[in-house]
Order: sequence, then C-alpha cells, then structure tokens
Amino acid sequence: MEDVSLLWLFCTFFYIGLFTVGGGLVAITMMQQTIVDKGLITPEQFYNMIAISESTPGPIGVNMATFMGYKFYGIPGAIVTSIGQVLPSLLCILIIAKFILKFRDNACVKTIFNFLRPAATGMIFVIMVRICLNVLINIPEDIKSLSSLDNWKDFFVWPSLSFYILLLWLRTQFKIHPIIMIFSGALFGIVFC
Repeated sequence: MEDVSLLWLFCTFFYIGLFTVGGGLVAITMMQQTIVDKGLITPEQFYNMIAISESTPGPIGVNMATFMGYKFYGIPGAIVTSIGQVLPSLLCILIIAKFILKFRDNACVKTIFNFLRPAATGMIFVIMVRICLNVLINIPEDIKSLSSLDNWKDFFVWPSLSFYILLLWLRTQFKIHPIIMIFSGALFGIVFC
C-alpha cells in the first residue's frame, strides 16, 4: 500500500466533497475512483467500509471519509478527512445563502440543477451495480479464468444471493423495517463471510 500524507487525504476528500452533488452515495463512486482504483485499499476493504458506513448513524459520505482517514492515520486522519469532506458543502451553503434570493429564478441555475439530478442518479446506480457484482457474483480476479468456472452455478455466491432474495421477499411480504434488514445483513456477513 502506498503511503499518503494527511495533506493529500485532506485535499482528496475536499475534492470529493466539492464535486459530490446528489448526496453521499455519489461520493462513494468518487472515493472508489480516487482511493480503491489507485490501490490504496482493496475493493473488499472498501465494500466493508460501505456496509459499516450505511449501518452507522450519519451521512454515508462523511462516515466513509471518517473510516478511510482512520484507516490511514487513526483519529487525526479521521478528523482531517471528515473536515475535508464537509468543508466544501459548508462553504457552498454559506455562499448560496448569501445569494439565493438573487439567483433562485435564474434559468441557467435551473438548467444546471436539471442536469445534475440525472448525473447523480447515474453515479448512485454505478456504485449499486459494483456492490452487487462484488457481493453476489463470483468474478475471478483474472478475467481469463472465467472459463475455469465449471458451470453457471459457480458464477453466483449462493449464500449471499439467497439471503438477499430472502430479505427482498420478507420486505415485500411483511414490510419489515429497514433497520431489521441492516442488522440481519450485518449478522449474516459476520457469520457467513
């Protein structure tokens, strides 16, 4: 794993926070591109952080930043990355609050926000697909070894897929609370993964 400085972490999470439009789930895609794709943490560590961040109180983007900062530098890293993630939003809100009455009916501003909504939705969809592929489908590290899968049954992670389908069925049939689903998923992950 490559060494990174606290300044690099702050700048990276400031960048992520600055361009995260659409919520913390969009930040996850950007974090994957800047942290995982550069080999600083493994995809498995990243997806574990997502699971923990979703399960803990607070915004997922800030939770992810905190966990990543903690992974690299402990508590000082957690503080630096959290501040880096939140600071751009805070600055933008202060600027917007000052000028909102002047620009809220501006056609250009409305057009920008009409563009940003589908873009944010697409980024959320990308991370959802990546999580599903990582958790439910057995893709070998070397794509050439796909031929080594004896048949289609080896292609799926059956315990995870079965549990996912069971939770979907329980949710639709009995309207179980999402918190119960989160705790069930955490328990399943601890016991079976």
